[in-house]
Amino acid sequence: MITLQDKVVFITGGSSGIGRAAALEFAKHGARVTLADIDIEGGEDTACQLKKMGADALFVRTNVSKESDVTRALATVAAKFGRLDIAFNNAGITHKGGLEQCTEEDWDRVVNTNLKGVWLCMKHEVPYMLRQGGGVIVNTASTYGLVGAPEVSSYVASKHGVIGLTKAAALEYGRKNIRINAVCPSATRTPMLQLNGDMEGIWAERHPLGRVAIPGEIAQAVVWLCSDAASFVTGVSFPVDGGYLAQ
Repeated sequence: MITLQDKVVFITGGSSGIGRAAALEFAKHGARVTLADIDIEGGEDTACQLKKMGADALFVRTNVSKESDVTRALATVAAKFGRLDIAFNNAGITHKGGLEQCTEEDWDRVVNTNLKGVWLCMKHEVPYMLRQGGGVIVNTASTYGLVGAPEVSSYVASKHGVIGLTKAAALEYGRKNIRINAVCPSATRTPMLQLNGDMEGIWAERHPLGRVAIPGEIAQAVVWLCSDAASFVTGVSFPVDGGYLAQ
């Protein structure tokens, strides 16, 4: 049985989708949760849901691509809870369009959020964990971090980068009792899936299980990776993909 009683968890992209589902799942297992996101309304709504469950929770408006925002958010966690046990670096965005249609601004926006944001978060999460003797980090990559896809070049590049960064960090901090893994979802029923029209039916046909994931299924995998049940797991790119990569 997984228990995370009183563990302090920091989640980016916690206003909706996988981040919100993870926050609810962590809280269900007794964790204390800090949510970070640029979406104030969504973040405060998630925090409200957690508090209704009886969880200790707060929201900090954070742009993960800005180092000052990341340091401020983590300082808030330390001030309130005194430690940081688990980090789920989940904030992410996408851009759809051919390689030649991707502007420099589009590229920077995606890579700065998806890859630079993960790097900045880990850079400032790790010192808290080192001071207390260990911790666990999970970064959100994607099946598109393991394979290519057309018309989402910036997203694919950023998620491949997250996987490489995760492996490098896992090797660097494994002997310091910090486990670092990446979760790789395939299509999941989140607002991002709807950005370019109703894609759920199309994606369902691409999965051997015949459907897309729901956010809670990804959240359960993340919580497992952060628990003692996964105590010998680090440096892994963990697909939760309905068989997509098996084809």
